[in-house]
Amino acid sequence: MCDCLVALAPATEAGCVLFAKNSDRPRGEAQLLEWVPPRRDDGAVRATYVDVEPFGGDTVGALISRPWWMWGAEHGVNEASVAAGNATIYTTLDPRTAPVALTGMDLVRLALERSTSAAEAVDVITSLLERYGQGGSGHHGADHPYWSSFLVADPSSAFTIETSGRTWEAEEVVRTRATSNRTTIPSFDANHRHPRQPVERLVDPRLHASHAVLAAEPVNVDGLMAHLRSHAGEEGYSVCMHAHDQETTASMIAELPAAGPPRVWVATGSPCQTEYTERDLGLA
Repeated sequence: MCDCLVALAPATEAGCVLFAKNSDRPRGEAQLLEWVPPRRDDGAVRATYVDVEPFGGDTVGALISRPWWMWGAEHGVNEASVAAGNATIYTTLDPRTAPVALTGMDLVRLALERSTSAAEAVDVITSLLERYGQGGSGHHGADHPYWSSFLVADPSSAFTIETSGRTWEAEEVVRTRATSNRTTIPSFDANHRHPRQPVERLVDPRLHASHAVLAAEPVNVDGLMAHLRSHAGEEGYSVCMHAHDQETTASMIAELPAAGPPRVWVATGSPCQTEYTERDLGLA
């Protein structure tokens, strides 16, 4: 489970893009906040389950938050002011039939390491998805594979990507956008929505709360923090999650200005119980 939001510059108080995400994971699972320095990508990279061929260039340094056992990242921001995060979605295609491949979190990290714009991040995610596929458990010690949606942003644009196996669709954000644990791109939703997922009970209350925050323009960092700490939702499946098997274990807000480095605020734990701290890239 996860909730992601983005507001482009015309909709924000500071006049720059704001990106936010709560990462909901199995209870008690630690996430590591790490700085991944730039490097020459001239050798195969071992992702969580599979090797990925190098792209032959220099990677972009990135601040990432990742589950302790996983190579991939739940969310992060890189030196080029690209922010990215993913969320679990279910579709008509059963992920349990897929062989091990890249996880959604692997694709987030690869996009951050290989992209200098949101459009490039879309190309990285979708090209790797088509080449390697998705597969493998997203939970440690359990067979729990799933597909992902992605939200990526830079100082001037943002995109949503939704996937089902190797199939994907991307949509550019016009002003603001919220995503959660369901398909939301209209054409993708019509063709791929899981027919029995109780989205109206476990997902839509959170998604509607995110829409309300974004609609109350101008969007600002304090408002996003308050939202990510909130318990809007049902049965513990809230924005700051406290469900029987899931909880919010990391949170991030990124300000992506047109000039200058990004500003990043992180909570390394449940945001309703943990203070957000501002972190400089490279000094995680």
